[in-house]
Amino acid sequence: MLDTYAIRQDDMPQEMRFLLDRYPRDTWEAHPGFREKTKHWLGAHQMFRRLAERVRLDSEGVLNKDIGLDEYADRLSRFGGALVGNLHGHHGWEDHSYFPELSAADPRFDAGLEILEADHAELDRVLDDFTRAANRMIKLTSLDEAQAHEEAAVVHATSEVIEAFLKRHLSDEEDLAVPIILHHRLRG
Repeated sequence: MLDTYAIRQDDMPQEMRFLLDRYPRDTWEAHPGFREKTKHWLGAHQMFRRLAERVRLDSEGVLNKDIGLDEYADRLSRFGGALVGNLHGHHGWEDHSYFPELSAADPRFDAGLEILEADHAELDRVLDDFTRAANRMIKLTSLDEAQAHEEAAVVHATSEVIEAFLKRHLSDEEDLAVPIILHHRLRG
């Protein structure tokens, strides 16, 4: 299913990583420009990673018959809904507020920000497919258990795509944005 979507496999271009060399990840928290707003932003990314993993693991649980359909439907509604809703809101805020702020501070990174915005558009496609499959699975829970299990396999495959997508995208986003923030002392 991964080949259905345009998930970047390549690292961010090297010319977009030169500030990361100056501000490596393991020095961020000790930097005087590393403030609460940046910690909260990184915390949201950790939440997305955990939610995506939870949805995948729950899907595996129902497919392995370790979780019943009703419990799975409830968990999928709660955790899947939180993942989709929060990702849409977060990425909308980044595209319309956060990335323009970073661009204004250092336009040398506009090409990298455009890559990240393109990721957001592709992730929207994945999230829409996930939402359709999750809603269908939840409806089928009370209508046809066999079909609900089939749809749970689709939800699982799509959740794997989301997890792979977030692994690449969020790391690149952090590696691009945080060094800009630290270098220019933004978000204080």
